Parts: sequence; C-alpha cells; structure tokens
Amino acid sequence: MGYEPVIGIETHVELTTNSKMFCGCPADFGAPPNTNTCPVCLGLPGALPVVNGTAVEYAMIIGLGLNCEVAPRSIFARKNYFYPDMPKNYQISQYDQPLCVNGHLDVETGAGTHRIGITRVHMEEDTGKSTHVGEGGRIQAASHSLIDFNRAGVPLMEIVSEPDIRSAEQARAFVTELRAAVLRLGVSDAKLEEGSMRFDGNISLRLEGSEAFGTKVEVKNMNSIRSLQRALEYEIERQTALLEAGEPVVQETRHWDEEAGTTSGMRSKEEAFDYRYFPEPDLVPVAVDHQWRARVADSLPELPAQARGRYIEMGLDGPVATVISRDIEYGSVFEAAVAAGGDPQTVANWLTGEVTALVRRTDLSLAAGPIDGASLAELSAMVSDGRLSASAAKDVLAGVAAGEGPPAAVAEQRDLIQVSDTAALEPVVDEVLAANTDAIQKLRDGDDKVIGFLIGQVMRATGGKADPGAVTELIRSKAG
Repeated sequence: MGYEPVIGIETHVELTTNSKMFCGCPADFGAPPNTNTCPVCLGLPGALPVVNGTAVEYAMIIGLGLNCEVAPRSIFARKNYFYPDMPKNYQISQYDQPLCVNGHLDVETGAGTHRIGITRVHMEEDTGKSTHVGEGGRIQAASHSLIDFNRAGVPLMEIVSEPDIRSAEQARAFVTELRAAVLRLGVSDAKLEEGSMRFDGNISLRLEGSEAFGTKVEVKNMNSIRSLQRALEYEIERQTALLEAGEPVVQETRHWDEEAGTTSGMRSKEEAFDYRYFPEPDLVPVAVDHQWRARVADSLPELPAQARGRYIEMGLDGPVATVISRDIEYGSVFEAAVAAGGDPQTVANWLTGEVTALVRRTDLSLAAGPIDGASLAELSAMVSDGRLSASAAKDVLAGVAAGEGPPAAVAEQRDLIQVSDTAALEPVVDEVLAANTDAIQKLRDGDDKVIGFLIGQVMRATGGKADPGAVTELIRSKAG
C-alpha cells in the first residue's frame, strides 16, 4: 500500500488598513526602518492597545468570503513566546474564541472540484522583521542581525484550513484560489514578495485507506506559491523514504531552503500549551451584532468562483475563465471589452495570450496602462472583420501599449490595414497567376497544396497587407 499526504495550510494575510492593529501608527510598507513605531507597538510599559475597527471589519469580510460563521463574541489572547522581533515578548492574537469559524473554499484541479474546509479566521498582530547580515542572509552565517519594528503591530489575519488537502497540486490550487479571493475582497494587496501574504504548511503521511493521522511536520519560509508546492513535494518524498525505511517521522518545524530545494529541521513543534495562552487583559471582547454582520455581508463583491461560473455561461472555456476570474485587472478589462461589444471568447483569448505575453515582456500594468476594454474590443473586431491580420494585430497591440493611440489609429500610422477590396487585389492576383502558370495547372489538377504558395506570392507583392481569405477566393475563381 502507498502513503496518502494529509495537508493543512496556515495563511497569514496583512490587511491594508491605514493604521496598525492596536495603535495609530501607519501600516504602510517601505518606510525607513523603525519610523512607523510608538510606545504601543513597541510594547513600552504603560502603553495600552486599542482595537482597529476597520481591521475587525476586514477580518469579517475575509471570513464571510470564505463561507465562515462570524462569532457574535470573540476575544483576544496573549500568545507568549520570545523572539527578538517581538517587542512585547508576546503576540496579541486570538485562541479559543476566534472571530470566524467553520468555512470552506472550493478549488478546481485536474481531478475536478475539491472542497477544503476553513477551520478559523482569526485576528492578530504581525511581528517585526529581522535582517540577518552575513553570507546568504541566514541566521546561522550572520555576523549580526538588525530589527525593523515597522511591521510590528500591522493587522494580520491567520486563515487555517482543515487537513483536507491530499497533494501538493491541491495545496497550490488552494492558495492560488485563496489569494485571488483576498484580492477580490479588497482587504489586502496579498503581495508575496513583500510578505503581506505568507504560508505555512502542515503535512503528514498515512497509509492509504487509513483514518488515523501520521506525525505532523510544519514547513515554514515558503515565500511563493511555487515554493509551497516544491516544499510539500520534497517533504512528501522525505517522509515516504523514512516510513519505507522503518524510521519514525519527527514532529518538528522545518525550514524550506529555496536554493537547495530541501527542508531542514528548525526546532521541535510547539503545542498550544507551549504558548501559555490567556485572555488579553487590556482589551475588551469584540461584539458583532446582526446589523453589522448583515451590512458587511451585503458589501461583499463577486468572488472568483462566482465570476468564473458567469464567464463560463458567457461561452468561455474553463481554464481561460479561471485565469481571468483570478486576476482583478484582467477581469476589469474583460468586462469592459465585452460591454464595448467585444466577443467574450475572442477578447478572453487576446487577454490570456498576446496581452499576457506583452505584460510579461514590458511589466505593463493593465490597471494604469493604455490597453483598456474599449481598445481590446476594437482590436478584436478589426481582426474579425478582416481589417487586420493576426500578425499585424500583434504589432497594433504593441503600439497601443506604447501609447500611440487606439487600435484603428495605430494601424493607419503603421500602414497595417489589411486590403480586402477585391477590385484592389485582382490586378495583383492576375500578375501572380500569369507568372506561375505551372502552379495554376497543378491547382487545376487537384494539387491543393500549391495554393499556399500562390497566396504567399500575393502577400509578398502587397507587403503582407492582402486579406488571405479574399486572395484565396480570387485565386480559386480565376484558376477555374
């Protein structure tokens, strides 16, 4: 019998509030070190925290977006542990009475739809940031470490999944869908490269068909979705090798090394009692009445799964609908293009094909760039009605992205308008046929492959501006 992975994901999401969770310091990213601090977020004696109401509402938005129940009463707790980047030597978090519980998120994989339970969404504060100065930026090789407390106290939501994930591929699909949902909800920028969305993976193996869980290992330091998948795949292989060799899996926290592609032991895995949780004495409970909950629920935007279903009803195939539904900028441009009269599937193909390639080459932002819904609808219409060839349309798209104007103007300026007028094409076709009598005879004898050669000669003579469809009809009619 083989082994089945049992995986749960803990996702930390920094909220885009103006101020921190328990004080008025700015919560923005990128300020000079230790400038966004005050006695509260530095944990100085006598400084008292005050809950950020917007952060509570944002946490409710996440919870409701993940189909959670919102508790009418939740409390904050002190999670006691010592790290240099923890100025108070404890973290204000939630423990046995979190804000949101019992949710779920449906994800799509090659095997179909899979429902992953959400155990809880709870509020806490982020820690500071440690920079280890030395070779590789690792603490083991550091000559010294620097602490920046700007991030300490930033509102942080922890989203804890049930252990319902059965492969690294499912884990990747889950966090991809979760990130898309958070972005759609508008409560975080979810930038993995800045640490405003971070993942920890809990993984164990058990014999296939068994109900009992194996020994759980927590993997940290996965700073991208790709890293998450790679780390889990490595850990599955590592634990499988141990079990097959008759060796035990040790319950511990392990560090993912992106460069080496391996995990290594950090420390023994902590249990809840290690943190000595107790209710935060300086904060009152959070009470959410029916009116507040209802107002937040009514404000929720369309989530990726809902958008994906609507796009499929509009005629898009599943993978394309998934790509567009998961990206806010793509979704906005798609919606605007369809509203401007663009064919949904054609517009979607342009977005996920040439537009995506252009964005990757140029770091173009669809939100601020000149490629909008109206220009994409116009471009696709010009291709559909024969005014532009597919290759010329790519040049026109590049011109639009460079700020040269709308598609029709760019096509005129670059002399890319396709010639479809039969009267204009006929003299050129006649000239090509007269110069290639052997090819005409082969065509008459049933050799249809030769027509591609003849079309190519006409395209060369017109500088590539002839409409291939119109040229094909003229050649066939004249060849008899």
